[in-house]
Amino acid sequence: MTSGTPGELSAALSNAIVALFAEYTGRGATQSRTYVHENLIVCVLHDSMTKGERSLVRDGKEEAVLAIRRTYQESMRTDLIEIVERLTGRTVSAFMSSNHVNPDVAIESFVLELLDTPKENQPDTAEAAHAA
Repeated sequence: MTSGTPGELSAALSNAIVALFAEYTGRGATQSRTYVHENLIVCVLHDSMTKGERSLVRDGKEEAVLAIRRTYQESMRTDLIEIVERLTGRTVSAFMSSNHVNPDVAIESFVLELLDTPKENQPDTAEAAHAA
């Protein structure tokens, strides 16, 4: 788990995610920024397509590039989740990923398991059942 400031955690997450993309695709994003807010982490990656993918886009094969990226992200899923869990010390309960071709932007989003809420903030079971 990374200790330090929220900015240091965001930077560590960005660096690790970009490095993983480079390991899988041969190229990492030239810009990335990770946002951490309570139980949500979103990493925005700019300019991550390979030379081959950019060539395919120029030839009108955007859907093929998006399909390739989905396949990479499915393969990287376990590693991406491991990075977030290791650096935050929290469990990832959901992972979502998406790409956009023009501009070249990708988003990796992680929803962390909710932390226990204090008893006074939890609804009474009888009231919650009645409200439903």
